Amino acid sequence: MFRRKWSLWSLMLILLIGFTLSGCSDASDKKVDGSGNSKKSSKPTDEPITLTIFNADLTTDVPFDDPVAQEITKRTGIKLDIQHPVGGDDQAIPLMIASGEYPDMIFAKGDIGKLIEAGGVIKLDDLIEEKGNNLKKMYGDQLDRLRNSLDDPSIYTVGTYGVEEAHWTTSGTTSIQLDVLRELDYPEIRTIYDFEEALKDYIAKYPEIDGQKTIGLSLLGSDWRWLITVGDPAGAALGIPGDGQWAINDETGEANYKFTVPEIKEYFKWLNHMNDIGLLDPESFTHTEDTYIAKLSSGRVLGIADQDWNYGAADKALKADGKFWRTYAPLPVTVNEKYKSQALKDYGYSGGWGISISSTSEYQEEAFEFLDWMASEEAQILVNWGIEGENYDVVDGKRVLQDDDKQQRNTDSEYPEKTGVGQYVYPFPQWGNGAVDSTDNPISPDTQEDIIATYTDAEKEVLKEYEMESWIDWFPSTEELGISNHGQAFNYTIPSNSDLQIIQQKADDYTEQKITQAILGKPADFDKAWDEIQAKLIEMDIEKANKEMTKMTQDKMELWGTK
Repeated sequence: MFRRKWSLWSLMLILLIGFTLSGCSDASDKKVDGSGNSKKSSKPTDEPITLTIFNADLTTDVPFDDPVAQEITKRTGIKLDIQHPVGGDDQAIPLMIASGEYPDMIFAKGDIGKLIEAGGVIKLDDLIEEKGNNLKKMYGDQLDRLRNSLDDPSIYTVGTYGVEEAHWTTSGTTSIQLDVLRELDYPEIRTIYDFEEALKDYIAKYPEIDGQKTIGLSLLGSDWRWLITVGDPAGAALGIPGDGQWAINDETGEANYKFTVPEIKEYFKWLNHMNDIGLLDPESFTHTEDTYIAKLSSGRVLGIADQDWNYGAADKALKADGKFWRTYAPLPVTVNEKYKSQALKDYGYSGGWGISISSTSEYQEEAFEFLDWMASEEAQILVNWGIEGENYDVVDGKRVLQDDDKQQRNTDSEYPEKTGVGQYVYPFPQWGNGAVDSTDNPISPDTQEDIIATYTDAEKEVLKEYEMESWIDWFPSTEELGISNHGQAFNYTIPSNSDLQIIQQKADDYTEQKITQAILGKPADFDKAWDEIQAKLIEMDIEKANKEMTKMTQDKMELWGTK
């Protein structure tokens, strides 16, 4: 009797388990459809899931095996396979689209529009509404800035930049070695011509540094960084905010291709003059990034027009070698004193670029849940500060970096790769360096107080001479400059193969080549070369591009409610 009862109960239990598993399978194996609905894998949850992610910014794949990465996997059950463009910056996304093979997540930067048009990424609206509590809390009233356009107000990406950004650091228009300021008795450097004079005077005193020829100004104009070290400083010197290749009226939304602004000619003519008198590094448009960084690391380059995230390896190398006076101070220089540096401008959250989830991924819901977790307080503390007891301690209720970590952050360029601290902030969802957590601790160790505390003795001495506490004291304040109504135009998703996209691409390629030639040419030929550039841009129908970018900017302002 007992044996028969057990058999009956066993049969009932087996049937019940079978129905339950069948129901779970139906729920977890949802397929993506044309509307962008997500699907969830039925992979067992007792082993980590590996999500592939493409990052358009990378030049090599990034191993996901550092201590913070291991902790992320421990807390989420997710491993990342972080991939870089193998077909070049311009071809990686088109090749993806042509093959129809996509990684699970994609950070495409400006190519996100191509993916949207190709159906390569899914809409995130429903996922955000259903299970995006951390993302909704993080973005708050900025959530609409994630929307693609007036015609397609869907959300395809999250992440890239902080929502609450504080402007406690800047690279300025140009930067100059601390020793130049000291040796010249701390001169006032307000314009590009003041900057030139300082370089000239220092080289007259020190034509060589450590047995090598002193270089006045070095740029990195041999690849895409032409935009960063040549094009962007030209706009900054005119007080034009950081809208990429555009000069935009923030009140009206009227846009003009930046290199057609008449006044910008003066900056490039100045570079031509700098080249003519030998103050411009003759290899500025030919040397590789490695060579450029090596020059800066040697301490013989007096001036640069670059961003700290681009030359950070050189800065850390100089500090590691004890060459503190060879590091750089940011300058708010402009063409003349009627212009105002926009270096500390608050652009708000600009949306546009971000991480998307592919339409072919088997793990769409898992990928979204991971991105939402990355927006949580727990994740933000982990990726910004590291692991408690290993990278930081809590002292009297406040997070404090351990001494070794403080030192390595400033002197070891491989600190993020070794520890994982700071490695997974960008381009993932991030609160921003101005945010605080539920315990009123800053979410980032890069607060103004912390930044000032990391200044070297050389920096402190220079700041004292100029009666400043921080380098940003040299610049017009964020409050004075106000908040942008349109964000930053370089983040806009421009439809691929549109007239705007085609015209701008042609104009960008042309101006990079021809402006470089004009800079390196004879001063007597510069005006003629510049006139030819302007005529060619008109021939390319740049006015049509201006009108389309104006409409896109005004539409963006209407979408955001800032028009």
